[in-house]
Amino acid sequence: MGHFVVGSSPIIGHLAPLLPVATELRRRGHRVQVLTGSRFSERVTAAGLEHVSLPQECDFDAQDLDAAFPERTTKKGVSKLRFDIDNLFANSMPHQYRAVQNLLAPGTVDAILVDSAFCGVLPLALQPKAQRPAVYTAGVVPMYVASRDTPPIGLGLQPMAHPVGRVRDAVLNALVRKVLFAPCHRVFADRLREAAGVELPVYFMNGSLLTDAILQLTCESFEFPRHDLPPGVVSFVGPILPSPPETFEPPSWWADLDGRKPVVLVTQGTIDNNDFSRLIVPALQALADADVVTVATTGGKALPSSVPTNARVAEFIPYAHLLPKVDVMITNGGYGGIHFALTHGVPMVVGGDSEGNQDSAALVSWSGTGINLRNGSPKPAAIRKAVDKVLTDPSYRNRAQVLQRELAGLSAVTTIADRMESAMRERVSS
Repeated sequence: MGHFVVGSSPIIGHLAPLLPVATELRRRGHRVQVLTGSRFSERVTAAGLEHVSLPQECDFDAQDLDAAFPERTTKKGVSKLRFDIDNLFANSMPHQYRAVQNLLAPGTVDAILVDSAFCGVLPLALQPKAQRPAVYTAGVVPMYVASRDTPPIGLGLQPMAHPVGRVRDAVLNALVRKVLFAPCHRVFADRLREAAGVELPVYFMNGSLLTDAILQLTCESFEFPRHDLPPGVVSFVGPILPSPPETFEPPSWWADLDGRKPVVLVTQGTIDNNDFSRLIVPALQALADADVVTVATTGGKALPSSVPTNARVAEFIPYAHLLPKVDVMITNGGYGGIHFALTHGVPMVVGGDSEGNQDSAALVSWSGTGINLRNGSPKPAAIRKAVDKVLTDPSYRNRAQVLQRELAGLSAVTTIADRMESAMRERVSS
């Protein structure tokens, strides 16, 4: 029997994709400890896994970041992104590392899997491989690895193939490293020294390259090419999406989705859904007189206002049941939601500008699977124009279906579990 540790930031969108891997390892007879937020204890133990709470200093509530970090309410744009990088991730590093060390103390751990924002393994990854278990990063968000082939991550831009674009990207990368995100790099370096007394050998955005592999939860066609990465460090293993519930009670209006009218789904995901005036309300307004049926899912919350006659609202509908009926999904860019759409060949309209969603939106546009509104609070007119274009231009659905077939050929849970068992065998043999 092996012993594995799965570490996740206290963010449900980061933890949820890792739990099926942990469950699969447990099914194979191994011991699995899940190090994550205290709020997820019941969810972890219900899966038959051992829950270990993160230290209080880094156990924030991602559902209400402004309450956890009041100063965050005064930040906007790049300033807000820098604040999140420092306070949600860099400052968590020493505390997460301390928790990881406690789990490693018995000397029985064979491999560790963490989400791409769990910085507490960086001090461990810098140790000689012979003196530590294997450390793998699960890419639960767009790949935050800087490259000369891409514009700076975090700005929601996409590569430009022509020479002028490469010059633009080179200039922007230099500006971001030396000016915009230079303070974040210094904070990361300070926290690493505090945690382990070592220097940060790479640009902070490339920290996941220090682990033994990045197992990106998508297909290769949905990521920007990066030709300057070390060979073999990145594997595209496909998404890990939750299974539908065993029972499903459809809403009373379910038959309305089987008519001649296109179905448009709008959602703000699970984190940035405190203010429906950002996306759901303007989307309902935009499509109020359109010949469509609009479905809004609110993530367990109630809409504050009335809805148009062509709209249907539910707090939650399993995507596995809903998406086969959907023609276009309007989303704020959550990585999991986007991949749910792609696995069903559904094109998208994306309006996201926080929690990294701006980069997901750029990937949707770059991959040809939808339209990037380039705004987290788009106007109804912009939403209507984009939805009309996606509904009338078949290239978006065709491209989404190409990625659907590519994703169908991948099996992330099996691939990652096999990789961790292989690390266990290598550790035993050595």
